[in-house]
Amino acid sequence: MGAENHTSVTEFILLGLSSHRKTQIMLFIVILIIYLVTVLGNLVIILLVQVDSRLHTPMYFFLTNLSGLEICYVTSTVPQMLAHLLTGNGSISFTRCAAQMYIALSLGSSEALLLGAMAYDRYLAICHPLLYAVVMGKWRQLQLASVSWAGGFLLSIMNVGCTFQLPFCGPNRVNHFFCELPVVLKLACADTHFTEGVIFGAAILILLVPLSVILASYGLILSSIFQMQSATGRSKAFSTCASHLAVVTLFYGTVISMYMRPRSSTAPDFEKRIAVFYIVVTPLLNPIIYTLRNKDVHLAVAKVLQRRGLQGKVEL
Repeated sequence: MGAENHTSVTEFILLGLSSHRKTQIMLFIVILIIYLVTVLGNLVIILLVQVDSRLHTPMYFFLTNLSGLEICYVTSTVPQMLAHLLTGNGSISFTRCAAQMYIALSLGSSEALLLGAMAYDRYLAICHPLLYAVVMGKWRQLQLASVSWAGGFLLSIMNVGCTFQLPFCGPNRVNHFFCELPVVLKLACADTHFTEGVIFGAAILILLVPLSVILASYGLILSSIFQMQSATGRSKAFSTCASHLAVVTLFYGTVISMYMRPRSSTAPDFEKRIAVFYIVVTPLLNPIIYTLRNKDVHLAVAKVLQRRGLQGKVEL
């Protein structure tokens, strides 16, 4: 009786980033460009790793998984955001909202776990180079990647399931640009303390455990780097790890501030502003950060361009 009478909301209204029409059009253009560059950049990384045998290493295997995750992650939220900005209509059905929340949360959780696996890979490569090829074999790579993907999707079932078991009887206006769990949870017409506890516990597993692995791995990596005799070796190690740390800092910092902060102290527009960083900015930066200072990727690009140039000459 209770659930049948109370869950009367059939759709949510996403308020988006702005209600001003000119601002919406400007945001549409900017975010569309960012989205296209993000998808293209991550696709280029995936294709380069596939075509260049020198990139068939554990590091690039995980980077391929990360690029695939990023493409799926932005596609789960950004196209709908663009449609709402273009039309000015932010309505989304109850079912679509639940589906979007689950897919986006699962992919984001999988990325958090995968970043931990990538830090472990860098630790083995730098601190135990002689054992690296044996320990990080193909089977171990598949295990770590599979656990990252499966862990994110399984834990998200629990979070989203707990959220949508609650009654939603109105209001239905979501102060966000997509159906994100903490924001939608505020609209529930029931006590949410238990659900918040479940979400916090899952956040510890998804965020703090991988972050602990990352911090421990890079602490040991830095210690190992400082003991290197070769300045060239130290420079190469720092360059390899700096890109990963930059992504980790931006991604974990913003996500933790969203999912592990007291709801009572949240400013009205805080969630959607902070979400822009891990929904729009981080997926864009990944291909840029991982390729700008990476000589292996530069060589792979040069090889592909050279091959294309030779093919063009043969055709002529």
